[in-house]
Amino acid sequence: MDFKKNNENEFETYQSSSSEMNNHTNPQEPSLEKMKDESHSENSVNAVDATFSVEPNKTRDDEDLRESRIAEEMAEPPVAKQTRSNLQPETKKRKAKGFVSTIAAGVIGSVLTLAVLPHTDYLQNFNQNGQDQEVSSTTSSNNVKPVTAQPTAVSTNSVADTVEKLSKAIVGIVNYQQQQQQQITDFWGNSDSSSNSYSNPNSSQSVETGSGSGVIFQKNNNIAYIVTNNHVVEGASKLEISLYDGQKTTAEVVGTDALTDLAVLKIDAKYVTTTANFGDSTKLRPGDTVYAIGNPLGIDLSRTVTQGIVSATNRSISVSTSAGNWDTNVIQTDAAINPGNSGGALINTQGQVIGINSLKISETGVEGLGFAIPSNDFIPIVNQLIKNGKIARPYLGVGLADLDQVPQMYYQNLPQNVTKGVLVMNIDNNSAAGKAGFQPKDIIVSMNGTQIANSSELRKYLYSKVKTGDTIKFEVYRDGKLITLTAKLTAQSEG
Repeated sequence: MDFKKNNENEFETYQSSSSEMNNHTNPQEPSLEKMKDESHSENSVNAVDATFSVEPNKTRDDEDLRESRIAEEMAEPPVAKQTRSNLQPETKKRKAKGFVSTIAAGVIGSVLTLAVLPHTDYLQNFNQNGQDQEVSSTTSSNNVKPVTAQPTAVSTNSVADTVEKLSKAIVGIVNYQQQQQQQITDFWGNSDSSSNSYSNPNSSQSVETGSGSGVIFQKNNNIAYIVTNNHVVEGASKLEISLYDGQKTTAEVVGTDALTDLAVLKIDAKYVTTTANFGDSTKLRPGDTVYAIGNPLGIDLSRTVTQGIVSATNRSISVSTSAGNWDTNVIQTDAAINPGNSGGALINTQGQVIGINSLKISETGVEGLGFAIPSNDFIPIVNQLIKNGKIARPYLGVGLADLDQVPQMYYQNLPQNVTKGVLVMNIDNNSAAGKAGFQPKDIIVSMNGTQIANSSELRKYLYSKVKTGDTIKFEVYRDGKLITLTAKLTAQSEG
């Protein structure tokens, strides 16, 4: 290190200086060995940085001189007081000699000390102490406490404890659907008489078609509620619930919403010992640690826990659902999410559910792209499903197709600058659109002044910007001409 190199150079300088001084030492001065002994005696323990004062030697001659002076003063009249300069030459010589000897001994002792110190840790410790003192004085002047290493805090609730508790609220869901049995025939085309289909060709059987996960979030009297994805339960004739302790029961659908891909189920509360709490997803930031709990690849790997971080918030993912295309707001995470994790919980470090795992991008070369529906988005949907069994949204009553997905032969005389919009394919005559005068092949380009580029944007505006009973002005191209139609929105059940 440079620090050591500098010390070595200083040591060489001190050695050379010491040698020169020794060469010019007065022969009458004490020998080097004697000085070493004196420098290490009890009277020479001062460090290099210590300060000390040198006083004249008080010898017997001084005492004799003092007595002589007193006698003279008593014998002679007090004309003038005697000062230090009035001392006799012999006394001055003795004092000067004693003073010079003391200085020489101090200098030689210091040189010997400096020659020895580079071989010890004293200089390094001294420099370090000096730096510490300087830092301490600076921090104290700013009223800042010194920085110290603190013991690692031990959390009272470990991740394992949190996961163990919450895992009891995670269930497996198996979707069974009715499928028509095929008639079994032999090589000659004869039916197998042992098959049930022979006696009843129209019979069907319940077949497992898929599996997913769910989260128990509420226990109310004899009913416990489970939130999951709509695509986990869609089309099911029977839903089997697998609980943490191995028990199985069937669930009943409370309500579903295909657009947001959410569903609420209910089971007998006697099976439930733990419910999950929902957290505030708006508090999430990229980099926050999260954990995904679910049943990847089926019930055999139930309640698997994976760890990751929040990769991004407020992502918009276009999803194709049974109710049409929808831009879903999601949390992006790199926690491992696999088929079967759908409907499971994405939790924060406090053990709160802040998302329902729903999607992942599974393409060659793609890793760590999973998505969850934020808790602040699914909570209102869950409450409506429990209350009404469905989501009450405004109903326009038209079948739609994106303009850029339809061959131009289906619309004519459209201005060349119009490249985006929604083509009306069919109309419910009793709906708001039917009463407003919509016709097939109309092209919707705006709603209340907001440009509409495709059917997904139309649904987003319809379901998030307005409500049942509102009146909307539509700008529509018909036969190449721009017209305005006004429709008062109704609920779908009103027809």
